[in-house]
Order: sequence, then structure tokens, then C-alpha cells
Amino acid sequence: MRPMKNLRNFSIIAHIDHGKSTLADRLLDFTDTISERDKMEQVLDSMELERERGITIKSHAIQMNYKQGGGEFVLNLIDTPGHVDFSYEVSRSIAACEGALLIVDATQGIQAQTISNLYLAIDNDLEIIPVLNKMDLDNAMPEDVKDQIVDMIGCDRDDIIEASGKTGYGVDKILEAIVERIPAPKGDPNAPLQALIFDSVFNSYRGIIAYFRIYNGKIAKGDLVKFVATDKEYNADEIGVLKLGLLSKPTLQAGDVGYIISGIKTSKEVKVGDTVTHVDNPCEKAISGFENVKPMVFAGIYPVDADEYEELRASMEKLQLNDASLTYEPESSVALGFGFRCGFLGLLHMEIIQERLDREFDMDVITTVPNVSYKAYTTKGEMIEVHNPSGLPGHNVLDYIEEPYIRAQIISKADFTGQIMNLCINRRGELKNQVYLTSDRVEITFEMPLAEIVFDFYDKLKSISKGYASFDYHIVGYKQAKLVRLDILLNSEKVDALSTLIHSDNAYSFGRRMCEKLKELIPRQQFDVAIQAAIGVKIIARETVKALRKDVTAKCYGGDITRKRKLLEKQKKGKKRMRQVGNVEVPQKAFLAVLKLD
Repeated sequence: MRPMKNLRNFSIIAHIDHGKSTLADRLLDFTDTISERDKMEQVLDSMELERERGITIKSHAIQMNYKQGGGEFVLNLIDTPGHVDFSYEVSRSIAACEGALLIVDATQGIQAQTISNLYLAIDNDLEIIPVLNKMDLDNAMPEDVKDQIVDMIGCDRDDIIEASGKTGYGVDKILEAIVERIPAPKGDPNAPLQALIFDSVFNSYRGIIAYFRIYNGKIAKGDLVKFVATDKEYNADEIGVLKLGLLSKPTLQAGDVGYIISGIKTSKEVKVGDTVTHVDNPCEKAISGFENVKPMVFAGIYPVDADEYEELRASMEKLQLNDASLTYEPESSVALGFGFRCGFLGLLHMEIIQERLDREFDMDVITTVPNVSYKAYTTKGEMIEVHNPSGLPGHNVLDYIEEPYIRAQIISKADFTGQIMNLCINRRGELKNQVYLTSDRVEITFEMPLAEIVFDFYDKLKSISKGYASFDYHIVGYKQAKLVRLDILLNSEKVDALSTLIHSDNAYSFGRRMCEKLKELIPRQQFDVAIQAAIGVKIIARETVKALRKDVTAKCYGGDITRKRKLLEKQKKGKKRMRQVGNVEVPQKAFLAVLKLD
């Protein structure tokens, strides 16, 4: 076995699009981890969607060998997703490391997720190596950005490494810094086994492959191990290290990062953050920080064609194997038929799941209005979790509702401060803090309800700030709120898929806008269609889609008004009868329009 002092475990933290995956490629090139024929852009982003959008969705790990000063070092890079929705995955990946490369784009400076991921790293006592990336670009501002980094982490200016992931400039210095500055892992190879699972992937032939980092003890092929959080036991059929593929080894010991295959078939049994230990000699306590991933945003997903329900179920099962943070349960809606109520970590997560359903499984789906989970308290003091507006208890038994609140950090150019504050205050936000990072960059902290950012907050923020503002949030808890359920009725029938929970101050205007929008979108029928918005039994807005009518009085010219009246009355009776048997088809556009309402 290689001595522990020659091991280095590190991760890379950065805001989206600061060049993290490209720089990781250069590190792999420089250490000859990839052969010429395997070379391609973003080696670690293996999903087609990741490459196309240029974001890392799943975290990845890879081992590199590096020679320096006569010593041979093993470097384990544990890559992390950069997006806010995956912050729990990021925190577990960071917990498996001793150091981190903090990558900042020399053209953009520090942005919101850089800061939140940096705080995660500092909380875990990681050694931070600041790297200024994209130095080859003409619009790089190295001096200004260096000032920002020094202000933020209090390092010396000389500690900041200038580099370019595109040209490979500075990569040798980064590797030297990893070996010199990041401490070797600590741990006792002779203690009972204690290993942290920081990720898992699904392989259709071998079941679930769990990636882990060993803190104490050692593990050998064929050992009987148990996963502490799920309390299940398995045989380690194969263990090994993560090169570009999987490389099996007979034993692994403290400080190593590797994988374990034990024929697990369901993703629920492998949880990120869980501790692995031996059955016959277990460790005394599990590694702290484990939590079950909680979905924050809920939406209904229904097949466009009702016959595809079973196919959709199979697709969801396969997706869940690959992405354990997706939760779903069957539900049915009068308007949309059978489908699933799905829970997502956040908005990006939801968008990616929709995209993957379309790409990988070729499923056409309708997604209902996303909403968050509320806690409804009844007059008897019971607490009911509400994921769907139709699940809200009736007015007669409802005491009060609590909704989730977030702390949002927005970093932007100072010119846009006023507009950003207006946006947040209109969304029931409360200003908590405002700090100038430099003379023209400001960090604004707001507390606001999660429900208010679910619709289109991010798009609005980007357009107000001409794309400069960056946004990051974390949940701070639940607060009581004056919420009401707004129902939409078509011809006095509730359309459950259009119900929303909304703050009572905004309900009236939102109901009116919804009715107006639906009036544009619902095609005219042979009878009048009444579109109403209601809170409980009180109708707060109404629009009417007029019936298509034939001019039945055309043949009555001159003569008595009663002849015309008789024909019109006859037509009116026919329309009334038609209305009783007719039903209104709500086009797909109408469901989407609700999302786009300003």
C-alpha cells in the first residue's frame, strides 16, 4: 500500500460557468490520466445534457498519479456540482476532502455560489487554494478580482495562482500547490472501518455503485459491511479506485477514495452521506452530517396521452435509480387523468428531470404549476404536510398555514441595486443585509418565501441585471403566512390542475389576471363558458367566453319584433341544453400560461 502522506484528496468549487470542468480536464491531461484517444471536452461531465448546458449535474471522482520532487503522489479529485439545487451533494463531496481549489473567473469576479460553496468548505476546515481562471481572455481583470479574493478569504496576493483551463497555463503550479498546501489525510488504518458515501451511480448490469472515502480502518474484497443509516448488510463483491473507469483493488485503507459494488438494486438503499462499516467490528459512531434529502419544490407530471401512464412510471423508476433525490408518488387529477406528484430539490432540478424524461425516455409530459410544501395546522392541533393545493384542509378545520422561508444572497453590480430590491420586496422579501464587496459590486441578503421564487424569479433577476446578478439561497425554516387557495372554475366545475395557494393580498389581482388569460386561450364553444376565480365559496373574478352563434334572425326582415324574439328564445334554449351536455377542453397552453403570468 502507498503511504498515507502521499495521498491528497481535493475538490473544486466555483460558480456556474467559471471553468471548473475545463480546468479539471487540464489536470487530467497534465497527469497523463487520459490517453490521447479518450480526450474530449469536459471528460467528467458524462451526461449529454451536462455537456450541452455546460453544468455539472452529478458529482464525479477521479484519481490521478503525479510525480514531484522524487515522490509519487496520488491525487483524488472529487468534483462537485456547482448549482444551488445540489448543495447537499456538494457538502458531502466537500466533507470527503482535505482541500479545495477555489476557482474564480478573471472576467467576472466572485459570484453567489462561489461564496456559498466557499462557506461550506471553510465549515469543513478545508485548505483553500485560490485560482484565477480564464487569464487568456482579453477582458480579464486580474488585479480587481485578486482584491476581491483577498478581501474574502484573507489570503496573500502571492497565494493566488493565475491559470487558464483553455490553454493549460498555470496548471503545473496548481498541481504543485495541491501537493504542498493541502494536508495528507489523517486516519487510523487499524481502527474499525468508517467510510463516508459521497455519491452513487446506477449501472444496469452491476446494480448501484457507491463512491466512498475511508476515514478510518481498511476494507478488503468480500468483507461483510453494513450501511448505518439504512441498517442493511452487504458483501463487498468488488472494491477499487476511480480512474477514468473503475479499477478493482484487493484492499483499500484510511484516506483512500474508491467505490464498492455489492449488487444493490434499489437506489433508496444507498444514501449520500451514509457511513459504511464492518458488521463484525463496527465503528462507534457514524460520520456526522447525514440527512435525508428533502425535496423543496413539488409539481405534478402527467403523460400527454393517458395510455402512456405505465411507460411514465417505468421511466420515473429508472430516473430515480440515477438520481436518488427525485421523489414521486402517484396522483390523479380530474382535468389531467393519472400522473405523479414529484418532489425536486429546486427549479433547475425540476427542469433537468423534465428534459431527461423527454430525451432519454422520449416521454411527452404535462407539468403542472410548481409549488412548495406547506405545513397546515388544524384546529385540533394536527399538522398536515400539503404538497398540492387540493390537499389543503377545508376552511372549517384549518387553523393556520406555515410556509418555507429562504435566505437569498444576490451579488450584482451596484447600478442594479434599486431594481433588485424592488423585485425582492414585491415578492414579500425582507432586506436583511447589504454589503459592498468592491466599489461597484454589492451583496444583498433577503429573507423571502420560497414560493415566491418558484415561478420566474430567476429569469426576472437576470433580465433586470442584464445577466450580471448571481443568486444563491438556502432554507431557513417555516413561518406563518396568510395563504388562501385560489380555485379556477369552468362552468362551475373546479379545474384542480389550475388551483394555487397564494398570499391573500395578491389573490384578487392574480385571480383576475388568470381569468383574463384563460379567456384568451380557451377556444369558443357552441355555448357560453363562464371562467371564475374563487376563494372558498366566494367568487372574486369572472370572464365569459361568448358562444359561437348563427344569425338566426337574418331571414326576418321587417315585420314584428315578436317573430325575432321567438327565434332568439328557441336558440337560447338550444344553447342551454348544449351547455348541460358539453364539456370544456382546456388546451395545454392554458396550463403553461399560468406559469408565465406576471
